[in-house]
Amino acid sequence: MDLSVRQLRYVSEVAKLGSMQAASRSLRISQSSILAAIELAEAEMGARIFERRPSRGMSLTPAGEQFISAARSMLSAEAEFKRTIGSLGLNPPAIRIGCFNPFGTLFIPDTLRRYIERCGPAEVSVLEGDQVQLREWLASGLVDVVVTYDIGPHFKENTTRVCKMPAHALLSRSDPLANQSVVSIAELATRPLVLLDLPQTAPYLLTLFDVLAAQPKIGLRTRNYDTIRTSVACGFGASVLNMPPLGHACPDGAALIRLPISDDLPAPTVVIADVYGSNKPEYVRLLIEVICGFFRDLGPRNFAIATPKQELTLFDV
Repeated sequence: MDLSVRQLRYVSEVAKLGSMQAASRSLRISQSSILAAIELAEAEMGARIFERRPSRGMSLTPAGEQFISAARSMLSAEAEFKRTIGSLGLNPPAIRIGCFNPFGTLFIPDTLRRYIERCGPAEVSVLEGDQVQLREWLASGLVDVVVTYDIGPHFKENTTRVCKMPAHALLSRSDPLANQSVVSIAELATRPLVLLDLPQTAPYLLTLFDVLAAQPKIGLRTRNYDTIRTSVACGFGASVLNMPPLGHACPDGAALIRLPISDDLPAPTVVIADVYGSNKPEYVRLLIEVICGFFRDLGPRNFAIATPKQELTLFDV
């Protein structure tokens, strides 16, 4: 069969998502490349893999179900092959990192710069997604490691725990609460909430208000970290976040202030998940080491907005 492993992945992604458009967005490739892979697969099989239904997406034919089952076995074998041979070299042809959406802006480039300075030039791909996407990408072999919070279901893969990241308040400097050194969750609930509306992230943030009789009013929802900053500066309300900009990340404008929250709230942990377990390739082991070292070198006072008491526990992971 003349299909490449990459083309098998394209076809499998269409089967998973039900449309070429969704697969194109997920894989970040053109729909024409996906269509070419489907047509080649159908020509090789001598049968249709998908039924095209206008406005209803694409569904697998009986022959297509058999093809996708075999393709997924091949993709799983390919991932295992990469894991097995990966330890033979320091740097792979490309390092593929999946990270929680805001992390791509907040600190990932700084850690990658450290990695390249230590290990030499490398081609790097960074896929930014929500918790659900990250789990799918890691399980399918699309990325080597995932850097995220331990929010939602536990990763089945091996995880390295880095540090806790307590929630803090992002406020407009014109807000009277900005004159305080700390704020309480009850005080924040009196303001409209500018919510980071990502799967599993939004439910976590809202549970922080469960100690109160009523949930805060949502002033604005967005999936974008920078939109949150601008919205708070424009007076849409206050936000609750976990990580401030670190290293070379774009700092907050003069219209914003971050304050620790005085309540004893659950703090998610930054984790690095991989599929290699104890047999990590050297490049994966070093990447994890660099990311952990980045936070150790910064120290709690510089990577978290926390009270002095909270700072003492951030490496207790």
